[in-house]
Amino acid sequence: MSKDQYVIGVDYGSDSVRSVIVNAANGQEIASSVFNYPRWRDGLYCVPSENQFRQHPLDYIEGLETTIKDCIKIAGGEAIAQNIKGISVDTTGSTPVAVDATGTPLALLPQFQTNPNAMFVLWKDHTGIKEAEEINAHAENFEPNYLKYVGGIYSSEWFWAKLLHVVRVDSAVANALHSWVEHCDWVPFLLTGGTNVADIKRGRCSAGHKALWAEEFGGLPPDNFFSSLDQLLTGITSKLYTETYTADVAAGNLSAEWAQRLGLSTDVVIGTGAFDAHMGAVGGQIEPYFLSKVMGTSTCDILVAPSAEIDGKLVKGICGQVNGSVIPGMAGLEAGQSAFGDTYAWFKNLVNWPVNNLLSQSTLIDAATAEALKEELSELIIPELSRQAALLPIEETNELAIDWFNGRRTPDANQALKGVISGLNLGSDAPRVFRALAEATCFGAKSIVERFISEGIPVKGIIGIGGVAKKSPFVMQMMSDILGMPIRIHQFKHTCALGAAMFAAVVAGIYPNVEAAMQAMGRGFDVSYEPNAELNAVYEKRYQQYKTLGSYIAQQTALKTSTQLQNA
Repeated sequence: MSKDQYVIGVDYGSDSVRSVIVNAANGQEIASSVFNYPRWRDGLYCVPSENQFRQHPLDYIEGLETTIKDCIKIAGGEAIAQNIKGISVDTTGSTPVAVDATGTPLALLPQFQTNPNAMFVLWKDHTGIKEAEEINAHAENFEPNYLKYVGGIYSSEWFWAKLLHVVRVDSAVANALHSWVEHCDWVPFLLTGGTNVADIKRGRCSAGHKALWAEEFGGLPPDNFFSSLDQLLTGITSKLYTETYTADVAAGNLSAEWAQRLGLSTDVVIGTGAFDAHMGAVGGQIEPYFLSKVMGTSTCDILVAPSAEIDGKLVKGICGQVNGSVIPGMAGLEAGQSAFGDTYAWFKNLVNWPVNNLLSQSTLIDAATAEALKEELSELIIPELSRQAALLPIEETNELAIDWFNGRRTPDANQALKGVISGLNLGSDAPRVFRALAEATCFGAKSIVERFISEGIPVKGIIGIGGVAKKSPFVMQMMSDILGMPIRIHQFKHTCALGAAMFAAVVAGIYPNVEAAMQAMGRGFDVSYEPNAELNAVYEKRYQQYKTLGSYIAQQTALKTSTQLQNA
């Protein structure tokens, strides 16, 4: 292979988008660029107290153009641009949007430009909790069980719950909506210059894990499944899709418009999109029966197994199992935690409240110094909390927390659940509470591993990917100790973007399949954590406490929900 062939991986996260130019010969990063979504940063269109989190398509478009152009400039301009062969994209999910017949998100139309319901509904948006509960109850009346490949429980984080909620609460959007499209499917459509929503190549990853598409069903569940759920959904399946495509299939070529905007050729091939964790697992060189944990604001846990070995086996309470959703020819199984890094960020904001809100009122320092001090302290909080927490003894009587600060993704999705901190006393300081929160996130990870194992899926080890994995040795060592398993940390900083670049190399014809791209472009692991066997006994007792408290919280939440429904 020529050494001057390059590919671009684009990774859309919750707060920002990053693009990387990678040498297809060896996976070396040539350039990278990150763009923070400005509207999202300013808190526009979001109501956290109501679990509403929306993102404007302009944040995505501006970030796409800015980061790719930045990368090309950093890498050397025209000399690099003329040798870029492919682009592939991953996104968070399920993050769908209402579009018109041309595939244009409604928020890009003048009449909807400030309407949150016309924007992308971010994965962490839980406004559809009621709708998800209805879907779960409704599915019990049908045979086959249309939830069988998504762990048996439908989540408010997913495609149909969000669609049903939007059309119920906003008749203007419902009337203008022609179809409902995942973010990871829309960006390739945008780059290829699509003008007809029917031409969107829907990814196998998003369709299978979030939208109930399955080979057994011959596509999506039938229209009467949705029309009998709510007549507002009558006819919706005819506006969606039957066929899906794995991420090693090209979506088309870069359009003339986007080629001009980016300074690239229309010969550049665009890959079919997928979710960040699934492409990240490929970037992180996933192996069969190793759990790839992409650890950021939430976690998304990916395991692959040869399809023949998992044939007929269904894992309860996870986020789906889909042939080809990660590596074509293998079953991809997904789980995860709805809040991981978000839990630490919440606590950081809590303890930093006086600095954020009172420092500017100080009469002792000027405004510029106050702002600089605020930024400095913000960067120091988590590292120092981690250092202090690591010095604390691990005892059964320590403070205990439950990590459901944004609901529970797996096992057994329930986004109505809330986080808990128990065992507090007058000696409970910030490091002690932080340690309890870190333990809770690791116990949540253990519950996922236990579910796989109890359902007959072995877990041989952990591959750590993402910001928390790279930045927090304290959390990673604790997780290894709690799981009793080694954890390998992938060395590439933007691993999801690297995975996208690997798929770009396949769709561009540089490699024949994903496995070959992984072998040539994989960058290996630079850190590993081994479990401390001496801590096993106390952590096992702590884990049992976690499960007991979690069970109580789940029971109380169910009673509260039942009472609210009776009084409604």
